[in-house]
This record gives sequence, structure tokens and C-alpha cells, in this order.
Amino acid sequence: MTDNTIRLERRFPHQPAAVWAALTTPELLARWWAPGDIAPTPGHRFTMDMGSWGLQQCEVLTVESGTSISFLFAEGSLDTTVAWTLEAVEDGTVLHLEHTGFRLHTPMGEQAFHGMSHGWPGVLSRIDDVLAGAARP
Repeated sequence: MTDNTIRLERRFPHQPAAVWAALTTPELLARWWAPGDIAPTPGHRFTMDMGSWGLQQCEVLTVESGTSISFLFAEGSLDTTVAWTLEAVEDGTVLHLEHTGFRLHTPMGEQAFHGMSHGWPGVLSRIDDVLAGAARP
């Protein structure tokens, strides 16, 4: 973590196509993070149901199919950007997360930055459970 950006990487023993599906398929996304009608299409607007944190408005900003996607997260409140990039490696995939744009000079921005800095590692770890379950016959 540097400045107002959370950077993480996580290695998965799954092919990039499977990890990509976990990031961009609403049914899978809901199983490891939150319900939301995400679609890997630039300009696509969707809402994520973050439970006690409420409904968060999002918009897909960039997509490189199967490789990277970024979206505006919590438009109108946090106004941060979440970017996921996939890197194929010999034994699976490395997922790079970059969550940027926290306004650390505001109480909400600072609280969100610290909360998500601690929360993202656990959230990302759930992707493996979802993909391991999907791979079972």
C-alpha cells in the first residue's frame, strides 16, 4: 500500500479463464465478494449490494478481455477505482488488485482505505473456494 492505493496480488492454482469468470460473472462474484450485475463491457453501469455498507453504484471503465478490468466503485460516495489484472503463470494465475483514489483527507475516505486495506486480503482468499467448488464434478 502506498499513498491512497491498495495493491495486492494473490496466486491461484486455476487457469486465467477460471479466475476471469470469478471476477466478471455475477453469480460467481456474489459468492466471493458481493452481489452485482457486473459485465466486462466498458460503460456498463451496475450496482453492488455491499450489505450493511449499502448499494454501491459502479461503472466499468476498461476491459482487456480475459486479462484486465477496471471499474469505478461507489460512485457518488467513495469514487474509487478497482482494477484487476490477471497474469498467467506456470501453475495457475496471479491476480493483481489495485484499488485507487481514496480521499485520505476525508474521514470517510480514510476509514474506507483502512477498512479495505484489511478486508481485501480475506475477500480475495474466497475466490479460491469458489473456483475449487466449481471445479468439482
